[in-house]
Amino acid sequence: MEVTLLGTGAPAGLPRPDCPCAACATALGGAARAATAVLVDGTLLLDLTPGAAFAAARSGHSLGGVRQVLLSHPHDGPPVEVPAGLPHPGRVPDGQELALLTGHRVRAVAMDAPGTGYAVTGPNGQRLLYLPPGGAPAGLENGPVPSYDMVLVDVVGRPDALARLRAVGALGPTTDVVAVHLDHDVPPGRELARRLAAAGSRAVPDGTTLTVGVYEDVPDVPRRTLVLGGARSGKSVEAERRLEAFPDVLYVATGGTRGGDTEWTARVALHRERRPGSWRTEETCDLVPLLKQDGPPLLIDCLSLWLTDAMDSAGAWDDAQWADGGERALRERVRELTRAVRATRRTVVAVSNEVGSGIVPATPSGRRYRDELGRLNAAFAGECEHVVLVVAGQALVLRG
Repeated sequence: MEVTLLGTGAPAGLPRPDCPCAACATALGGAARAATAVLVDGTLLLDLTPGAAFAAARSGHSLGGVRQVLLSHPHDGPPVEVPAGLPHPGRVPDGQELALLTGHRVRAVAMDAPGTGYAVTGPNGQRLLYLPPGGAPAGLENGPVPSYDMVLVDVVGRPDALARLRAVGALGPTTDVVAVHLDHDVPPGRELARRLAAAGSRAVPDGTTLTVGVYEDVPDVPRRTLVLGGARSGKSVEAERRLEAFPDVLYVATGGTRGGDTEWTARVALHRERRPGSWRTEETCDLVPLLKQDGPPLLIDCLSLWLTDAMDSAGAWDDAQWADGGERALRERVRELTRAVRATRRTVVAVSNEVGSGIVPATPSGRRYRDELGRLNAAFAGECEHVVLVVAGQALVLRG
């Protein structure tokens, strides 16, 4: 089954008309995207968009053989003109299946937002899932769900759609996840590719033809990632973004609770509100047992607070205790943690503060903490496939 992506952009296209934002300003030439429309084996068209016939011609195809046109979402703006000879577009009611004379079967998938998803099975049994913009499948837990060879989905706008599909086994290790309905939320180019790769997906240019069921070099989600950054740099948001397409994440909060500190309580509440509802939270600094266990991905936020707890336990703030075994005890704690990171089978994303470039602390204990955090970050980073530094909300890839 061949799939030609006549467009891969949001319904308004990319760049959006008359939008002055930085993402639209740079979405030029090959980075520009027409509204998403998908041609399947030259016979089935999913979403009719302006200029679909010209887009097909540019990609070396024709709409002359199309026998069915299906719409996945309501179209804003003026009605799209139906090219001569093309069947009138329609939609399939949720849960119903349409059998085409070409041997394709199309089942309508219910969504949690206005629109319809389409599960297409080719004549040779390949399975394709196409989801509308801004939607995620609903009711997957109510029945068996097949494993798809290819999924076309709004990865940037609804990463939780991938989490739902992964939770029920609809995505396998070789499923080709291709991002469509791309809008101006993420700048094109390397930043878009990096964001998509973190979700195990990719983007392709308009006009690309893909073969469903043929193995593609699906981006590997790194097992271990360290996200560094200064205060309010966006490092926690970056870390959360890397796992929002996966279900059952265990969020490990190392800060604990601080009775009477209303500002700290507000910070914790803000973090909780950002997390997907399917994530669980555990407040602990005992990271080694979690790293040794099998289980869902871990998001550790953050190592700098873990270090504070470790220095408390080692008596590292006091010069006499530091000299009388405290330094050795802390070094062993750090070695134990990094050994566990090296051996872990879980996906791990950890957050830590980058403080070495700031003002030199005025106290010996402050300088000791700064130095030990630098050592901890370097040791932890040495065990990670990906290391990212977040500056002013922008992720700079240091490794991976």
